[in-house]
Amino acid sequence: MTSSPKRWNKEYGLVVRPFTIDTWDFTNDPASQTDRRIHENEPMCAMHGDNSGVYEAMNILAFFNDKLGEHDKAEEWRSRAAELKNNMFKHLWNGKFFIHQLHINHDGIDDKENERLSLSNGYDINRGVTDISQSRSIIEEYMARRKTTTAFAEWFSIDPPYADFKGYAPGKYVNGSISPFTAGEIALAAFKNGYEEYGWDIISRFIDIAERDKSVAFLYFPGDGAPQNGSGPSGWGSAALLNAVDEGLCGVVDKDCLYREIDFSPRLVVTGYKELRFITGYELSHKFVDVRFIIKDVGMRYNVYSDAEKINFHIFLPKGKTCRALIVDGEQTPFEAVRVGDSAYVDFSYAPSSRVSAEILF
Repeated sequence: MTSSPKRWNKEYGLVVRPFTIDTWDFTNDPASQTDRRIHENEPMCAMHGDNSGVYEAMNILAFFNDKLGEHDKAEEWRSRAAELKNNMFKHLWNGKFFIHQLHINHDGIDDKENERLSLSNGYDINRGVTDISQSRSIIEEYMARRKTTTAFAEWFSIDPPYADFKGYAPGKYVNGSISPFTAGEIALAAFKNGYEEYGWDIISRFIDIAERDKSVAFLYFPGDGAPQNGSGPSGWGSAALLNAVDEGLCGVVDKDCLYREIDFSPRLVVTGYKELRFITGYELSHKFVDVRFIIKDVGMRYNVYSDAEKINFHIFLPKGKTCRALIVDGEQTPFEAVRVGDSAYVDFSYAPSSRVSAEILF
């Protein structure tokens, strides 16, 4: 992506693509149907989602090079990632969220690109491009548009849609439909950036949709919320929603390989349930994480069963509660009180055996 003269713009220091809707695979050119090549003098754009994807890939390469002892190479990838991020904010950030497309050699088809909120904004947060202030700004934009949209939900593929894009009217296919993959990414971002109740609200609304339809569709019509059957793979959105539950609501994140180190950030108190159990893992590797949760008036407890050598706890507290004492495996343990936005967390790290019990007393 960064070495191809067709896909890399040296002037902006950004990845570019033909003029599409966000990450999609067709252009507005009526003569182009399934031809996905880049042609000479084709209208080109810089789209934030491509660049956040390359940013994440660079950091993954840094991770693996560090694992292999190639620390100089790892630092080079981190440096390149930082430069790419700077260019994203220089050219694609409008102060509240990432604009849809920066037109490179053409004027586009209308004057709304700077106000268009496209689906990759959620990915940008979860790929680590944004800090907490920028992440919250994007999430707040979705929350604000929920109040003003005529659509049944704010999980837009793009908003506002184009008057017409390749024959697709507003609300048809990716031109303004409502997508579960957007919902999943925004829910995950909300859980991690101090909007835990909003994250659970998104998951709860999709539970209702799934129970209504007995499935999760690829896209939905914005007006009545009916599924756009046959429009694409439903697994994409389902996976995003499950990931929001896995890493966001239940807070299990593999920081190494095979859960040797876990970031554990459970937010189960937002559900209103008093007792829960959650299991996740890698079936083929026979590595699992089993979480048991219970909350009472005097406090709450998480029991975590795993093979982890280290667990970094970041436990969300109920509204209005503070941690009076932390008991880990029967021993009073020091902790750090942390705030994420307006949300309170208890932070500590622990090297467990096969089971760790963390009890927070209010």
